[in-house]
Parts: sequence; C-alpha cells; structure tokens
Amino acid sequence: MEIKAFFHEASNTLTYLVWDPDTKDAVVIDPVLDLDLLTWKVTTSSVDEVAAFIADRGLNVHWVLDTHVHADHLTGMAVLKEKLGAPTGIGANITTVQDLFGGIFNVTEQVPADGRQFDKLIQDGEVLSAGSFQIEAIATPGHTPNCMTYKIDDALFTGDALFMPDYGTGRCDFPRGSAEDLYESVTQKLYTLPGETRVFTGHDYMPNGRELKFESTIAEQREGNIQLRATTSREDYVAFRQSRDKTLKPPRFILPSLQVNIRAGALPEPEDNGRVYFKMPTGVL
Repeated sequence: MEIKAFFHEASNTLTYLVWDPDTKDAVVIDPVLDLDLLTWKVTTSSVDEVAAFIADRGLNVHWVLDTHVHADHLTGMAVLKEKLGAPTGIGANITTVQDLFGGIFNVTEQVPADGRQFDKLIQDGEVLSAGSFQIEAIATPGHTPNCMTYKIDDALFTGDALFMPDYGTGRCDFPRGSAEDLYESVTQKLYTLPGETRVFTGHDYMPNGRELKFESTIAEQREGNIQLRATTSREDYVAFRQSRDKTLKPPRFILPSLQVNIRAGALPEPEDNGRVYFKMPTGVL
C-alpha cells in the first residue's frame, strides 16, 4: 500500500492519497479547496495537484472521504468528485452538525440536515470496499460529533483526533464537541490497536519550528503524546483540554468553511444577481 501526503500550508492540513500500486485502486482523504480571505476567491490549486498525481499514475479512486466537518479549511471533495467521478463519504453524524450549523447560518431550507449532500453516510464499524483493499470506519467523536478515523491495512487516518505526539490532540470546544468523548475515542478505541499501527494525522503545526511531520505509531502516541498518554487519567485530560481550549482563537477559515463543508464542498447557491455569498453571523465566535 502506498500513501502520499499533500500539505496545505494555509491551513496546516494533510490530504492523503492511498493506493494499491498493483491494482491502482485508490482513496482520497481530506482534500482541500483554496480560499483567499482578502478577495474571497475560491480556487482549486490544491485539489488540482492531487488530481494531477492521480492521473499521472493512472489511479482509480473509489472514494473521496472527509474525516469530519472541518472548521479550518474548505473541503475539496465536491471538486474531486466532479473530476474523478468518485463518490463522497463522511461519518453519519454529519446530520447533527448540519442541524446545528444550518440553524446558525439560517440555511436549513437550503441545506436539509439529512446528509443527502454526501453519497455515503458512514456508520461506526462499517467497512467500505475500495477495489483491492478495504477501509474500516472507526467513530472517534470529541473534536466534533461526527469525527471518523479510517483504518486501511496497518494505517490510521485520524483527522483531528490525534496530532503528532509533540503537539497532542484536537480541540474540543466547537459546538457539540466533548473532551470526555475524545478521551474515550482515543484511549478505548485507537490506543487498543497494535502498537505498530501507523498514525497519519490530519494537521501538523510544526511546534518549536521543527520540520513537517505527519506519521507516528500507536505505541509512540500511547507513550509520548504530550496531552494524552495511555496513562493519563480522564479527569486530568478533560481538565487540561477544557482549560487549553479557552485560550484558543477560532480558526481563521471557520465561518466560510462550515458553510461549504455542511454542503459536501459545494458553495452556497448564487443569489438573484448571480453572485455567491458567505454569511458572517455576528455573536457566534
């Protein structure tokens, strides 16, 4: 199994392309659209890079998956679906997130909270076929209620549940997030896997100026995650996470990202003048 990481510098996001070199079967996890916060222009250079790599190697992409509804970048899954003809998938609890943010942005009529915008709502424990290999879905809520880790062979794609051991775990202060849930997701699900299981993180913020890193192991996480080791108590982690989260600023892409991502990567519908608008509700952040 081959794995290629694409780093989106503006949001510190890792997009992963996973493929079987013999059969050319492939899956894309967490693709990114580009957004200029000055001009509000949306472009596709990041997904174009992924698509070009796929075309160059003649890969057959079976799925375009998101680990959760991201608050720090626009998902590129709709663009890749159009380019590649591959279906999109996300955790089934997307409906909870759509209901919540559909109300905040007052778009419940335009964005029904039933997940129909995605081709597949994935259940905890479900196994997806990608040709010659399979993708096991492991629900890991906490950062958001619909976070899903994908396991392919010995590799985990954890989204924002686990970062590199020297950075820790995802924040849990978004609506319906829960430090208690994330503790359970990591310690009772991910940390019970074999120590040699590889962990591919959804972001890397390169603490202390180190170089980009995105791969670790379950053993390294259990023994060295600075926020949540296997020996960390629930009480200590929850107290730390809640205190830490109070000091964090919202991601700079949060408002446009949520509006696009609950739509599976589609922009809001143009208004009667033909222009697309993002809503900026006051008093939310």
